[in-house]
Amino acid sequence: MPSLIDWGIAERALSGEAQSGDLHFVKEVPAGVLVSVVDGLGHGAEAAAAAQTAVAALDRFSDEPVLQLLPQCHRALVGTRGVVMSVAFFDRAEPAMTWLGVGNVEGILLFNGRAARPARSTLIAPGGIVGSELPRLQAQLVPLAPGDTLIFASDGIKAGFADEPVDDASPQQLADRILTRFCKGTDDALVLVARYRGAAGAGP
Repeated sequence: MPSLIDWGIAERALSGEAQSGDLHFVKEVPAGVLVSVVDGLGHGAEAAAAAQTAVAALDRFSDEPVLQLLPQCHRALVGTRGVVMSVAFFDRAEPAMTWLGVGNVEGILLFNGRAARPARSTLIAPGGIVGSELPRLQAQLVPLAPGDTLIFASDGIKAGFADEPVDDASPQQLADRILTRFCKGTDDALVLVARYRGAAGAGP
C-alpha cells in the first residue's frame, strides 16, 4: 500500500540529560497515517517516561477516531508528569488531514502554492496538560494537495521556524535544518516534518 506521506524527524535532548522528553509517533493504519509529537513536562527521566506512556497509548488506540486519541492518552497519563502534544491524521479516503493538540507543540501546515490558498495554516491548540488538565477538544479538518508540508515542533524550537525556506528539501533535510538553526538549547527539542504525497501515493 503506497504511503500517503514522506517524513523525517530531528531531535536533541537537553545537554546533560540521558533521555529526551520529546518523542514522535508515526504509524500507518488502514484508514491513513497518524503522526504526533509529544513533549513530556520538564525534562529528564520523568518527562521521558510520560512521553513514552503517551506514545504507547497512541499506538494502542491508533485505529480510533482522532478526537478520541487525546482522551485515551489522558487516562493513561494520570499520575505522571503529563504531556503536551499535537496529533495529525492523514486520511487515505480523501485528500484531507485532521489535527488537534493540547499545549505548545506548535503545528504549521505549509501549502504548496499551486492553488489559490493561503501560504499556511496554524494549529489552534488550547492550553492544558494531557494527564491532569485536559481541555475541551476540537479537531480541525484541512483539505490537502500533494506537496503540502506539515511541521510539528516542540517548545525547544524557537519561533519563526516555519519561515525556513522549503525549497526542494526533503522532509528529513528540512527537519535537520530547522533543528540546527532554531534549537533553543535550553530544553529538549524535536521537529517532525511530513509531506503529503496524495491519496494515490503519487509524488507532487
